[in-house]
Amino acid sequence: MVPRISRREAPSRPRVEGDREQEILDAAIAVLVDVGYDRLTMDAVATKAKASKATLYRKWEGKAALVIDALMSEKAPLEAPADTGSLRGDLLAMFCGHGGLTDQHQTALLGSVVTAIGRDPEFAKAFRERFIAPKVAVGREVYERARQRGELRDDIDLDILTAALPGIVLHRGFLLGDPPTQDLIARVVDQVILPAATRG
Repeated sequence: MVPRISRREAPSRPRVEGDREQEILDAAIAVLVDVGYDRLTMDAVATKAKASKATLYRKWEGKAALVIDALMSEKAPLEAPADTGSLRGDLLAMFCGHGGLTDQHQTALLGSVVTAIGRDPEFAKAFRERFIAPKVAVGREVYERARQRGELRDDIDLDILTAALPGIVLHRGFLLGDPPTQDLIARVVDQVILPAATRG
């Protein structure tokens, strides 16, 4: 008779971590960019990663958790750009270049999850808390720095102001087909943000 194995003695399932975890996250990003969040499945990611679906479920309870972790793995550590001495310089430094609005890979990732934000409350909540909130906090830091330098009007609403530049640029990119460029960002900064926010 084969002795029963107690729960304490039962071998634990191998954890998904290290390089293997990153391979799965990379596969999730590839599938996400290819088909978008709505059509992404755990099966598709498992196939792309050459892993079993059970392997994925050992680490992630579903695709929302997996995609959020994959998106977070793509992000460089968030911090405000070095102080350029002006709000204009700080904004251009933050939104142009790697990780900013002109980074085509980052905007492609955002485009692949836009529909999910309106359809999947679980995903939307996690996306706002883990992906968007840190970006907003860094943006607010740049404006707070400008306020300390005396550049901003006293009555300005920083919650609205922080969202204005990315809101305008992404609206033009996703809805009007005008892709983000350094020139576009500079024009929004010069013609919208600075006139609205600064003392002039």
